[in-house]
Amino acid sequence: MKISLDWVREYVAVDISRPELVDRLTMIGLVAETVEERGGDVVLDLETYANRPDTLGHLGVAREIGAALGLPLIERDWPLAELPEATAEIADVQIESEALCPRYCGLVVRGVKVGPSPDWLRRRIEAVGLRPVNNVVDVSNYVCFATAQPIHTFDFGRIGGGRVVVRKAKRGETLIDLDGRTLDLAPGMLVIADESRPVALAGVIGGQASGISEATREVFIESAHFDPISIRKTAKTLGLSTDASYRFERGSDIAFAPQAARMAASLLCGMGGRASRGLIDRAAKPPKPRTVRLRLRRIAELLGVDVPESFVVDVLGRLGFRAESAAKHSWRVDVPTFRHDVAREADLIEEVARFYGYDRIPSAFTPVDTFDLSVNRRRERLARIRETLLAQGLDEVINWSFADPDREKAAAGGREAVAIQNPISQRASVLRTTLLPGLLENAAWNLNRGLEGVHVFETGNVYAWEEEKHREDLHLGLLSTGLLPGASWAEPAGETDFFVLKGAVEALAEALRFEPIAFEERDHPSFEPGRALALLYKGQEVGRLGVLRAAFAAAASVERTVYAAEIDLEALFEKTPRPFEVAPVPKFPGASRDLSFLLDRAVPFGEVARVLGKLNQPLLEGFELRDRFAGAPVPADKVSLTVRFRFRHPQRTLVAEEVDRVEQEIVGQLRSALNIQLREGKIDIGT
Repeated sequence: MKISLDWVREYVAVDISRPELVDRLTMIGLVAETVEERGGDVVLDLETYANRPDTLGHLGVAREIGAALGLPLIERDWPLAELPEATAEIADVQIESEALCPRYCGLVVRGVKVGPSPDWLRRRIEAVGLRPVNNVVDVSNYVCFATAQPIHTFDFGRIGGGRVVVRKAKRGETLIDLDGRTLDLAPGMLVIADESRPVALAGVIGGQASGISEATREVFIESAHFDPISIRKTAKTLGLSTDASYRFERGSDIAFAPQAARMAASLLCGMGGRASRGLIDRAAKPPKPRTVRLRLRRIAELLGVDVPESFVVDVLGRLGFRAESAAKHSWRVDVPTFRHDVAREADLIEEVARFYGYDRIPSAFTPVDTFDLSVNRRRERLARIRETLLAQGLDEVINWSFADPDREKAAAGGREAVAIQNPISQRASVLRTTLLPGLLENAAWNLNRGLEGVHVFETGNVYAWEEEKHREDLHLGLLSTGLLPGASWAEPAGETDFFVLKGAVEALAEALRFEPIAFEERDHPSFEPGRALALLYKGQEVGRLGVLRAAFAAAASVERTVYAAEIDLEALFEKTPRPFEVAPVPKFPGASRDLSFLLDRAVPFGEVARVLGKLNQPLLEGFELRDRFAGAPVPADKVSLTVRFRFRHPQRTLVAEEVDRVEQEIVGQLRSALNIQLREGKIDIGT
């Protein structure tokens, strides 16, 4: 938007240097993209915003400058030389679409001689980049760029029947605009028509049929408020963009329409014309200003600085707001109709901040109330358990804490159940002492509905009497039965086994940074004899794992082999995990070798791991069980184990002779401690 400093001075007495003015405008958000001198005048090209249509006119910019400099707006009279006839006697205005045209004002000026504009008017028009046309058209442009309220002038003698009708276009209607283009009007477009045809496209452009010419003797002045959405749709559909549509699309001031019509009529009267008496003003509803509550405390909260009350009231008044005291340190603020962007308290505070000066607001973080956020280790560990077990291919389930006493007896957990005084049913009359019956019900429900395998886990509390008091402990239950999906799409599903849950338990211990869990054969009433393990952590039993008793599973209608485990998390969480360690990425390559040997079937792999753990060998980086095999041709009392050993030197690349020596030491240690026998084929070497 081009702004002439001489033109601004018609509204406010600006008397500061150009650099200071540009700086003041920048501080209040009106940035001058270019500044140039033109014929003794200073023209600024200001960056304007879609939500500030009031700054698309010199009056709005002058109001901003006056508020910044503490200068009042200059009130100007617009006298009229009136005709004896009333406007309503000369012209008839009808609005058929009030939703798209809430207000329409009209006035007739007779006796105007159309010709070149006076020098002062030509200078004003040229300053904003327009080409002077004639005095009547130039007055329209002057009012538009002075006040941001577009007006339009018609040759009233060419308005059929003296009737001005604001309506929607009809199907098949056309309009030849002022530039000679034939516009095909779509139904719904708002037009200005006479008694028989459209004579202008409302808010966008006029038509040749009613345009001002040298033969014009009577001028009808239109000043209206049109719906912004309707104007934008029409302009975009027809590919038109005019100074009028640009402003109407952003929202004109509905309250200023009558003043703009009088202003244009006064200027034409100064050129020899005479205006009709009285103004036609068709308004569906009288404009009503919005009221917003403003609190001094809220200003301080948002800006972080105490702004004086007197400054708040003064600056809002200079911007056209009316602030009325509502309570102590608060106001009811009436928002003027030309400020479409102000709808809430924060918008008013932004106005205060703009003129108080953002540079006066301290650069500091807004103080906030803080509180200590304690770390919930228990929650963190449970989250890690869920994450680990989901990665192991198990699904999480949640079951009721209420349990069937018959199922609890079938579980044979050995704990005394807590009875519920007012149970919802006999089958839910005690609190569960173990998670296993609930997991079995999950398995039965899914298997009965066609699922070929169920692999689930649950974390939850179990309850029991202990020395006349009831206990509540957090447990983890795991269950796996049926088919297990293959490792890849090409690998078929296979039956689950004991190692699925054993691996999940070992992965849990590693994820929680606990020492490895030890497994010891120990019978339990819930599991098949000889097919149950006790889970030991540093010698203390923290759970059990194995094959559930067939009768226990059958009581829940599960006829398949069921592998299950239950861990006492309360006991496990009491233990201190290993400290978190960060190891650098190895710089040198390592080597791995697989060692296969025969071992007595009664010796668990945990014993092998214990012996290997006692080796004080810095080149041995780690080891893992790769295969366990029993059956022909292995003797009946033996089992074949394949263990992969990983070797690495921290400072250089290993050579084969070094690995051989360490390997022989490993074999010797295992032979002396566990009486192993190397299998034929000796050692599989891989690097």
